[in-house]
Amino acid sequence: MSGRRLNRRLVLEASQAVADGAGGQGVIWVALGTLWAEVTPGAGREGQGEEVILGLTACRIVVRGAPVGNPRRPLPGQRFAEGTRRFAILAVAEADAAGRHLTCFCREEVPA
Repeated sequence: MSGRRLNRRLVLEASQAVADGAGGQGVIWVALGTLWAEVTPGAGREGQGEEVILGLTACRIVVRGAPVGNPRRPLPGQRFAEGTRRFAILAVAEADAAGRHLTCFCREEVPA
C-alpha cells in the first residue's frame, strides 16, 4: 500500500487563448478532467499580483501517475481547481520509482 490519501477531488484545467473582440487576446480556463489528490500545504507569504496583493501558499499535490503525453498527466502552466480555490502548477515529478504517483509543486494565490 502506498500510504497516500487521495481524498480531494480537483479539476485539472488548461488555459486557452480567445479573441477579446478588440484585436487582442484573453485567457479562459478549460476543464480537462477530474483527479483525486492529496494536498499538503507549505509555507505562505505575501506577493504582488497584477492589481492586488496576494497571499501565496506553496503546496504539494499528489495524484495518480500517468505516462508522459497522456492528457491526464498534469503539466506546468496548467492548474487545479477546487471550488473557488486555484492551484497553479509550477512543476511535476514522479513521486515514486514505479511512477504510481506524481507530485505537482503548486502555488495557491488568494487576494490578501
